Amino acid sequence: MALGQKTNKLVVPEASAAMEQFKEEVAKEIGIQTPADGYYGNYSSRDCGAIGGHMVRKMIDDYERRISGTTK
Repeated sequence: MALGQKTNKLVVPEASAAMEQFKEEVAKEIGIQTPADGYYGNYSSRDCGAIGGHMVRKMIDDYERRISGTTK
């Protein structure tokens, strides 16, 4: 991923590769073509926000399932 002006830092830096993969999976699910070079700077805020929003929804869903003891 091109870093550009990235200022967000992961709580667990070792999860960087997994988070990038997760971002690509979510983008694909919602129909957004991921850039070959990993740079999302040419994408609209709406598209990037949609990716981030869906990532958060999926993480919250996973967490709620884990604490409730249910599976998919």
